Amino acid sequence: MNNDLFETFNNGFLKLPAKTISFADIAWAAHPTFEGVALKHIVTAADTGGQFSYHLVRIAPNKSIKNHIHETQLETHEVIAGSGVCVNEGVEISYEVGTISIMPSGIPHEVNAGADGLYLFAKFIPALC
Repeated sequence: MNNDLFETFNNGFLKLPAKTISFADIAWAAHPTFEGVALKHIVTAADTGGQFSYHLVRIAPNKSIKNHIHETQLETHEVIAGSGVCVNEGVEISYEVGTISIMPSGIPHEVNAGADGLYLFAKFIPALC
């Protein structure tokens, strides 16, 4: 797998009128529930008054974000490296670089990384954290 695009984002920047935040300065946090999943919380509820949150997600090879539901958040994924499968409302969606997927609130979904891992941006409206 070519990690160049992932590394570009891993070391990217959030540029706002009043400040610039380096992604390299944001620590990776282990997912509290799913083994092999880590997140960089790029934009949080505190930054947006709870309106949305934005996260860089790294799923280790052959690991999963198991089936779950966000009762109040719409979630989107933008795949930036690796490959895998998302099961969205019971339908398997192939995840490859350039794929965008949407999970409305209340919809069961899971994400399974392939042998080369999976790297994506996840957005939540309203904010997850």
